[in-house]
Amino acid sequence: MTFQPEQLIRSKADLATSLRDLRKRAGLSQVRLARRCTMSQTKLSNIETGQVSPNLVDVELILRALEAPPAAVAEVMSLARLAHTEWQGKRASWRRGLEKRQADLAGLESEAMVLRYFLPAMVTGLLATPEYASASLSGSPGDTSITVARKLERQAILYDTTKSFTFLLTEQAVRWPVLHRTAMAVQVDRLISLSHLPNVRVGLLLTTSTMTRGPMNTFTIYDQRLATVETFTGRIVFQDARDISEHVKVFATYERLALFGEEARRVLIQWATLFRS
Repeated sequence: MTFQPEQLIRSKADLATSLRDLRKRAGLSQVRLARRCTMSQTKLSNIETGQVSPNLVDVELILRALEAPPAAVAEVMSLARLAHTEWQGKRASWRRGLEKRQADLAGLESEAMVLRYFLPAMVTGLLATPEYASASLSGSPGDTSITVARKLERQAILYDTTKSFTFLLTEQAVRWPVLHRTAMAVQVDRLISLSHLPNVRVGLLLTTSTMTRGPMNTFTIYDQRLATVETFTGRIVFQDARDISEHVKVFATYERLALFGEEARRVLIQWATLFRS
């Protein structure tokens, strides 16, 4: 799906307006439509005024009850998907404070049980050494020392064995020279160490492998309920089940091609040795 960030802001209001207009064109009162949908009139009213964002099942029920034409169904369902997508701009995060973003991530990580990370460009904060975490924030404004501290605090979640973590890193992500060579060797050593945790899987995608699909964006999947995608200017948060399922499918494709366990550790040891040479 292609969209601009401002579309995500408009989509909730547009969805509410479209559903209300379709009901009026069908000549139905809120009470009659709510009865057809086995939904309270209060809930329907809140949906039509934009006070409540309906889930996709609610939207499908309303459209079916209205016997909406296929073109209207396609348009409204597209709006519904956008309404379940959130744009978080980088500049807004800077104004809010980067350490607050770390609190948001800690909340997501504490709630999820199965976490998947696709990392095509750099090592993520949960796996980073203090020096790497600091260097990764070099383009951010102001004093980032508190943000680095919060990043490192979040790493304690990796030792919660009730949770499952899978990290897929491309060769570029591991070897991209964020730091001087000795410090990069230490960062690779940390990946090796964390890969021994029973609930943490570190997978490598080598440039020698044949992959027909290019690694486009960093993304994270929290259970089956939310996926975040990183861009240069911000992040997109997907809550639509179909968008999440698509990211799970992409992740599984790369996961099948990745090296794990001792195979991955042997490669990481070679890379650490090269950094030290």
